[in-house]
Amino acid sequence: MNPPRYVFSFLRPRGSRDLAAVVPGLLLCLAITAAAMALQSLEVRWLGRAWLEALVLAILLGTAVRTAWAPGPRWSAGIRFSAKTLLEIAVVLLGATISARMILQAGASVLGGIMLVVFVAIGVSYALGRLFGLSHHLSTLIACGNSICGNSAIAAVAPVIGAGSEDVGASIAFTAVLGVAVVLGLPLLASAAHMGPRMFGMFAGMTVYAVPQVLAATAPVSQVSVQIGTFVKLVRVLMLGPVVLVLSLAGRRQASTPGLPSLGQLLPWFILGFLAMVAARSANLIPGALLGPLSGISNWLTIVSMAALGLGVDVRSVARAGPRVTAVVSLSLVVLGVVSWVLIHLLGLGAR
Repeated sequence: MNPPRYVFSFLRPRGSRDLAAVVPGLLLCLAITAAAMALQSLEVRWLGRAWLEALVLAILLGTAVRTAWAPGPRWSAGIRFSAKTLLEIAVVLLGATISARMILQAGASVLGGIMLVVFVAIGVSYALGRLFGLSHHLSTLIACGNSICGNSAIAAVAPVIGAGSEDVGASIAFTAVLGVAVVLGLPLLASAAHMGPRMFGMFAGMTVYAVPQVLAATAPVSQVSVQIGTFVKLVRVLMLGPVVLVLSLAGRRQASTPGLPSLGQLLPWFILGFLAMVAARSANLIPGALLGPLSGISNWLTIVSMAALGLGVDVRSVARAGPRVTAVVSLSLVVLGVVSWVLIHLLGLGAR
């Protein structure tokens, strides 16, 4: 079982032929986005509010389409472009809504707590994988994917540890399917547990697999949750660098292990762009009149990306992965949630 190609590479259209290849898949994602936004409007008209935001609806519609019909090669370039490039642009633009004051207010306890959660979750998840009889490679991929940033972590770690395509494919299948389940379930948990916007943003940022899924999970709650969740999640993403470096150094004694990871694996360009936008906002280099439009464009691009990510999720892949992988991924996700919840309450992070 081979993983989706968009997990491993960016699409960089450079000419008319490349742009033409992007169009069919991009139009498909735009169509799903339009349907999601129309359904959200109908919710507001008939129910008085949007119980499911367009972000979530785009994931559900994309997943439904993918489960019923697998898009062929004609659509793949545009879907990759929407799932990766458009999403990265959305994350960069989101940086304009976050100032350095928010980061300074977080304090050392928040940053240290996030790092602690990541390393504890990796250790426990890896131990669970080995306890259930999974291979070293598969256990490592599941642990890093769950604890850091889903598919991106799996894609970065796989070549460093020499993981095969079957292990990578099984890991990615579960982060995709369970990621959607977490996005749908977290807002319900926030309501049932009476979480405030700050606490929920912190919890979502510490537990959700990927940046776009944090946006989808927190958007139904509040903009404060979106900002805090994104900040916490990006700190988790930054942990990918040290983790990949440690794994690479630990495996250098094996002849089949590649050398040190590239800078692109350690620090993706969109994180640098996000930080640059945060710096620009903090230095008042972005006019106030542009903040609203930039936020709106970021949200719209994120919805398109959600449709593309949904098109990469086939719920039937769970059944093919086997009960042991199912148990390990599910239990490691529970561990991540429990550790995050305990840390938030011990340090009083949600009340700040």
